[in-house]
Amino acid sequence: IQAGPTFYIDYTNNTFVKDGKPFQYASGSFHYSRVHPYYWADRLLKMRLAGLNTVQTYVPWNIHETQPGVYNWKGFSDLGSFLTLAQKYDLVVLLRMGPYICGEWEFGGFPAWLLSEDPNMILRTSDPSYLRWVDKWYTVLLNYIKPYLYDNGGPVVMVQIENEYGSYFACDRVYTNFLLEKVISILGNVTVYTTDGCGLSYMNCGKVKGAYATVDFGPGDDPEGCFKAQKFVEPQGPKVNSEFYTGWLDHWGDPHSTGDSTSVCKYLDMILASGANVNMYMFVGGTNFGFLNGANSPPYQPVPTSYDYDAPITEAGDVTLKYFAIRDIVSKYLPLPDIPVPPNAKKSRYGDVTMEFVCTIQDALSYLTPNGPVSVTYPVPMEQLNFYSAFILYRFVLNSVFSKPSVLRSIGIRDRAVVMVNAVPFGILDRDTTEVTITGTPGQVVDILVENQGRVGFSTNMNFNTKGIIGNVTLDGKIITGWQIFPVRIENINLTTTKTIKRRYYQPLRSADGKLLTPSIYAGSLSIPNVPDQPQDTFLDPKNWGKGQAILNDFNIGRYWPSRGPQVTLYVPKPILNTEPQLNTLYLFELEHAPCADESSCYVTLTDVPCLNGTNGPGVKHGFPSGNKYKKWMSDIL
Repeated sequence: IQAGPTFYIDYTNNTFVKDGKPFQYASGSFHYSRVHPYYWADRLLKMRLAGLNTVQTYVPWNIHETQPGVYNWKGFSDLGSFLTLAQKYDLVVLLRMGPYICGEWEFGGFPAWLLSEDPNMILRTSDPSYLRWVDKWYTVLLNYIKPYLYDNGGPVVMVQIENEYGSYFACDRVYTNFLLEKVISILGNVTVYTTDGCGLSYMNCGKVKGAYATVDFGPGDDPEGCFKAQKFVEPQGPKVNSEFYTGWLDHWGDPHSTGDSTSVCKYLDMILASGANVNMYMFVGGTNFGFLNGANSPPYQPVPTSYDYDAPITEAGDVTLKYFAIRDIVSKYLPLPDIPVPPNAKKSRYGDVTMEFVCTIQDALSYLTPNGPVSVTYPVPMEQLNFYSAFILYRFVLNSVFSKPSVLRSIGIRDRAVVMVNAVPFGILDRDTTEVTITGTPGQVVDILVENQGRVGFSTNMNFNTKGIIGNVTLDGKIITGWQIFPVRIENINLTTTKTIKRRYYQPLRSADGKLLTPSIYAGSLSIPNVPDQPQDTFLDPKNWGKGQAILNDFNIGRYWPSRGPQVTLYVPKPILNTEPQLNTLYLFELEHAPCADESSCYVTLTDVPCLNGTNGPGVKHGFPSGNKYKKWMSDIL
């Protein structure tokens, strides 16, 4: 008899076995990279109190290997602390290691520097230039997590390789076998699994001999039919749904997605009653802080800052009616801890924060591009400059008179750009809008400020993920040469730099139609009393602003775009806030228009209520991409 903890699959009895006893798991997805570490314990406790005995999480390669060979295991990247907390709260862990994770995360979890290493690299295949980096990353990751395996006294009972590989075009078994062999060579006798969509084609391609195949599907799908697809490739062993959808993701410009609790609970009950194991995706909502949101394609659809997902536990950590409904279902099959569910954390309405114009992007360039511009003949993507996120400005100088509106054209904008002449906005280019008319005289400067709105993290199109301007630009049909490129380091916006900036422009300039203002930095401050129960979580409401980035106390809380919606407010977790005597300093990098013509309207509001389906957006979308709808969504983006 083996001493110590054990976990394995009993193929004869179609069950998992934990410490010698049959084990059925009810799990929930919680992405540690999307929740402030201060709140990890809170969310894990609430999961356990819902009756769950397991937590599933992704490991995003790009937050751990930020540069080639440079690894980060601190803060939001402190995977070890997350696993230790999961064990403290009596949860075993399903660890989805990638290297590809999807999850609507920037580039599907891949570090964007891969695009600089080899622009012709074919991701998720046995391409040697790709496998070389995967091999190095897996060596580091696997050795890091080995002490946390269940058999070694940790919480990790299973590890997943790749993700929904059957939905990818390559179906490269040399690659997937390499991943499995690498895992076994370092971790030894560990249970490895794969996850694929409900369909034989997905399951057949995603199946890796030696790894246990699981399926994913949502409410509305036929559980029996989907488990038959799993059993077709995995005739013996437990039934597993690795992604049972409690809600769905949002895209900018689409209605806010919600998932009906009644439907979720009905199908969850069916799954658990059949003896199957289930992971609810998502159980804990989160936030794409900074520039870590991903995108889907085609068409190109960036994901907003919020990843609330209409989950049972919201982005701000609140338990919902859906949470308690799911808890009731789970309690039929698994015991509930004899501890009351804690009340939701208090939120504060700190009120209006007056914002003041600091400077235009042109005046800030010496600080935001401290190493100066790169001179090139033709535009190149940001990755060729070893720059990967946010904003990049392309500049050329007019050498002729353009007194009549002249067409500036580019089909290579990735993803959205403001075109200016001597800081005056003339229009916006994006993937669909490829032309803007400008006027100007010799010596005037044309600036094209491009925003990378997030890399595609699903489908074949993730192999075409370079950003900035990726092709030539023409003016009245002639190719423009002689460019300067300024990588814009938004993290350099801080109190020191904004106080020392020398301004040529003392206010933003307005476009001829009045709709656009020069992209500019605005600053405001807030004092919070140093009293008990302060600070508290809050929500930044920029509803009268255009589009941009919000930075609070040097923490990039994310992108805002209230006019596009559906998300309006940005979640602000209390650990990033200060109390007196320290001030809270807020910066907005506003790209399109600020409501500051009148000083009385130049403000944002910190409120205690989130708005993810604002009236400025297109409304609310109910239901799940399940059944034929889910399959169509999958096929549309392959």
